[in-house]
Amino acid sequence: MDQKGSIEKLNNTPSKKVNILMVDDHPENLLALAAVLTSPNYNLISAHSGKEALKCMLQYDFAVILLDVQMPGLNGFDTAKLIKAREKTKNIPIIFITAISQEMEHVHQGYSVGAIDYIFKPFQPETLKKKIEQFVKIHQNHQETIIKTDLGHLLELNKVNKRLDRTTLNLRRTEALSKAISETITDTIITFDNQGSILSVNPAIINMFGYQPKELLEQHVLKLFPKWEDEVLADTSLSFLSRMRQSVGKIIEVVAGRKDKSCFYADLLIASTIIEDEQIFVCTIRDVTVRKQIEEVKKQRFHNLEHIVEERTLELIKANEKLQKEIEERKRMADHLFRSQERFRKIFESSPCLMAILSQQDLTFIEVNDSWTKYIGYNCEELIDQKINSKSFMDEATETYIDLNKKSSNKKIRYETKNGKVRLGLLSTEFIDIHSEPCMLVVLTDITDRVNLENEMYRLDRLNLIGEMAAGIAHEIRNPMTTVQGFLQLTRNKTDKLSTDIIDLMLEELERANSIITEFLNLAKNKISVKKKQNLNTIIEALSPLIHAEALRSNKQLTLDLGECPDISLDEKEIRQLILNIALNGLDAMISNGNLTVKTYQDKETVVLQIKDEGEGINPEVLSKLGTPFFTTKETGTGLGLAICYSVAKRHDADIEIETSEQGTTFSVRFQLIPSLTTV
Repeated sequence: MDQKGSIEKLNNTPSKKVNILMVDDHPENLLALAAVLTSPNYNLISAHSGKEALKCMLQYDFAVILLDVQMPGLNGFDTAKLIKAREKTKNIPIIFITAISQEMEHVHQGYSVGAIDYIFKPFQPETLKKKIEQFVKIHQNHQETIIKTDLGHLLELNKVNKRLDRTTLNLRRTEALSKAISETITDTIITFDNQGSILSVNPAIINMFGYQPKELLEQHVLKLFPKWEDEVLADTSLSFLSRMRQSVGKIIEVVAGRKDKSCFYADLLIASTIIEDEQIFVCTIRDVTVRKQIEEVKKQRFHNLEHIVEERTLELIKANEKLQKEIEERKRMADHLFRSQERFRKIFESSPCLMAILSQQDLTFIEVNDSWTKYIGYNCEELIDQKINSKSFMDEATETYIDLNKKSSNKKIRYETKNGKVRLGLLSTEFIDIHSEPCMLVVLTDITDRVNLENEMYRLDRLNLIGEMAAGIAHEIRNPMTTVQGFLQLTRNKTDKLSTDIIDLMLEELERANSIITEFLNLAKNKISVKKKQNLNTIIEALSPLIHAEALRSNKQLTLDLGECPDISLDEKEIRQLILNIALNGLDAMISNGNLTVKTYQDKETVVLQIKDEGEGINPEVLSKLGTPFFTTKETGTGLGLAICYSVAKRHDADIEIETSEQGTTFSVRFQLIPSLTTV
């Protein structure tokens, strides 16, 4: 195979025109599509029916299909099903184009049969052209990927051939090295088959056994081991071979016999391999005579030491028996005490509840667990031997400070952390004695997250209820409103029936009613956001003159602090509404000369929009109800502004955080750089 020529052929493959299929039973529609899509890079093919389109599918490969829905005979939906049922054409993107089937159920049907997009006539030519360009680009990229894959296979084959050449060279080197090792090693190496017949021996056999290598070839291996020679004469050599197989990979000690009939101790290491479907044994023999002699000397010395140790051991045993009983009794008591302390320590340290031990005398901290330091914010060094601040714990029901000198059980309280945040919890106290010192055990179960979750669930339930109501009534209200509005516009110039002032007033009211319905629909949970990659700062800069004008009207200031932020997927219209709602609320919350700050920055994997006012802050009772539809503190408000903000944030997979104090309130909206796959 000429690999270099194949690679050059793949690299030099000429680009071809891309086939695009246009299906419509009206020739004028096909002519209009051809006028929009005419390009030197496209090969436009027209079909006047579903059957003709299917015939074209057998002749050409298409990058995209423009398919009319309403056609006589085989309509667009049936044609799309047949195209998607064919393995070769199931991945071709289909765009439905229709002038009458604009109902949502028809759109859903189009997507269910495999459509990529659903376009209503009359369409924007430039928009259609851009969409087609993107699908063509995807098709071309796919073709390029196939070519690159074939190129990669050829390159990989070339690498494999090079590795094979290197492996062959390494094998030759290994054979030469193996031969050199075999000739220079002092151990005897013998190979024999599964019948025990010697196949080869190395030169070390001469010094160790006194045999020449050629004297042992084709001889039985037991000739070197006189201990098993009788087994061969008795035709029971299978027991020896069975022992060899069982000892593969192990070192066994044997008695070996030299040519002059003398014997010596040897270590035998046996390995096994398969060569041409035949089992071959490789046996390494090492003379261990010197080692055996040294072991005998050591054994004798060890025997003498053993006798001395036995005598001294008897003396120590008697002395230790009495001591052992005392040690066991002390150990039993110590183990019991340690287990008791360890149980308490593990329960105390690993408890998810906030636990602290106080002195009853002055209510100072003796010990706190990790949960206490985690939630309260102070570390152990800041708390131990310090008096507890009773004013940090307030009864939720009576709004009074907790008296820690009295026992309590699951009392709902508010407590303050080191950084000034207020959290909710259930407080229980118990009097205990530790080392005869009167103490108090304080157990606090934090329920802040649970309460917040319950409040959020309540708000979401209200939001879902309003969304479903808005989606349900919008269709019924808009149809008669549209009819009335159209009739009034037609009769506006007929002064003998209705005056122009009355008609203008009615049109104004209809527009107002329509805007209210639009706000309702913004709460609908099935509202689809039209998102695209864009910069949040660009939207804010375009909106800032409007906010600035509103601020000047009430003698207030606007400050922009826009940091560098990456582009994220946003619906510009919805984000503008969110910013306006929060900014206008911030302006309403401030007195004259107040300053509203709009800030953006990147925080790890999020882009943060922060709107801060200098008002009096939000009351805790009001704060818990923010975002609930119809809840408002304004005389003329509808209570939908923040509810819409929460709905917009949810559709953008964003979180709204609120920080409030007497110095003002900060709304922080965190947008994820990588949107969640579960975003609706």
